[in-house]
Amino acid sequence: MYLVGAGPGDPGCLTLRGRECLSRADVVIYDYLANADLLRHAPPAAARVFAGKHGDGPHLLEQADINQLLIDHASNGKTVVRLKGGDPLVFGRGGEEAEALLASGLRFEIVPGVTSALAGPAYAGIPVTHRDWVSGVTVLTGHEANAKTSPRVDWKNVATAGNTLVLLMGLTQLRANLAKLLAAGLPPETPAAALRWASRPQQTVVEGTAGSLAELVETEGMRPPVTVVIGEVVRLRDRLAWFECRPLFGRRIVVTRTHAQVGRFRDLLEEQGAEVLECPVIEIQPLPSAVEVLERAYADLDQYDWLLFTSANGVEVFFERLFASGRDLRALHRVRLGVIGTETGRALRRLNLVADLVPEDFKAEGLLEALDAHDLENARVLLPRARGARRVLPETLRTRGALVEEIETYVATTPADGAARLRDVVGAGSLDCLTFTSSSTVTSFLSLLEEAGLGPDSVDRAKIACIGPITAATAREAGLRVDIVPEQYTVAALTDAIIGAFQKEEA
Repeated sequence: MYLVGAGPGDPGCLTLRGRECLSRADVVIYDYLANADLLRHAPPAAARVFAGKHGDGPHLLEQADINQLLIDHASNGKTVVRLKGGDPLVFGRGGEEAEALLASGLRFEIVPGVTSALAGPAYAGIPVTHRDWVSGVTVLTGHEANAKTSPRVDWKNVATAGNTLVLLMGLTQLRANLAKLLAAGLPPETPAAALRWASRPQQTVVEGTAGSLAELVETEGMRPPVTVVIGEVVRLRDRLAWFECRPLFGRRIVVTRTHAQVGRFRDLLEEQGAEVLECPVIEIQPLPSAVEVLERAYADLDQYDWLLFTSANGVEVFFERLFASGRDLRALHRVRLGVIGTETGRALRRLNLVADLVPEDFKAEGLLEALDAHDLENARVLLPRARGARRVLPETLRTRGALVEEIETYVATTPADGAARLRDVVGAGSLDCLTFTSSSTVTSFLSLLEEAGLGPDSVDRAKIACIGPITAATAREAGLRVDIVPEQYTVAALTDAIIGAFQKEEA
């Protein structure tokens, strides 16, 4: 049984030990403040149990119910991870849960997390200590337990100690708590800030003073979760704010790639501040009909001159089947490798293979141009590819005298839950950008949009970003307005092009 701190909200703040525990989990019981994106570190078969809401919503489970839930699952011999926002022992009721487990004779491990009391201000550009400003920090809960017979906070000492004050879970009691501090001697002009969803792309900061913050927060309509910081160090935010300065901060960007391929693209966008909404509109299905044909090709690999890949999916399907057949990379000792672009080349490098040929223009025509330097007369070319792929590559190779064997190894299909997922993404709020990294993502997106009962006007406000001219042509033919196409056809270049488009708009 593991009590794991999920950190302040940014998935990157999860500790290595926390990720390791999640990777072993049979059951993950998580709360409202734990970023659900962290659940991807748990095995697909692990049960995921949502334990409750926070602040302005009703609790799904009371604490006693959560304690019993932990006990029940752990008693059944399952590896249970209790994933709690921030640090489980900093106003996270982790101590109570540990006591309940101990009373039931269950072993547990506490995995500390990055507390929002320190990380929240850091993401807002507010250092809670600074040698020129303040030497201490006081962390308080904005809510004391109802069972306490008398308040345990000495407001006079807190107000006059000269420390930075951090109030967690303090929004609903903010006016009352500030009044207590002011009455106890805190100067009303003391700088103060309220941070909502600190460290997430939705981060919002309201700045004021101890005397004005409550009214400013009410005027802004802030809702929980909110962390409040009070002290002279708040003045440093004007110079040190970094998180909101990233070029895609606050932008909601939809990625339509498959689950398997979304990782690097998502990381690039999130690093620039975007809120990434994963909405895979295709899934890759290996074709059973290809198994026998591939087996014959594997047996004759030393007879081929070229093995050409036009997508990372093609690489993965080809080699998955190769390894399943009992062969390894030695089977490719003679054949030369060509790829259509750096993304496909990267898929080869993950297998410790380096492509012999990577064109400057990342499309079939570019690969054909790169092959101009090679004598293709009677050259045997193996071309594993997707069903329904463009015909220009094999047909042109044949006109140059190559002996091309095409094998349709996989097909891109729409996910069974694709329409429901798309409806949720579109309904979650305004979107700033839709991204497409292949023609199949465009056609599947439009098909799922119709299946979901949504018209193209439901995404009219969003910019359309396509990874290259082929994908862009498919989008335009379907009636979509294409706003962004990078000069180089990679997700890194697409990310840069998206940044450029929004910066141009803002200018």
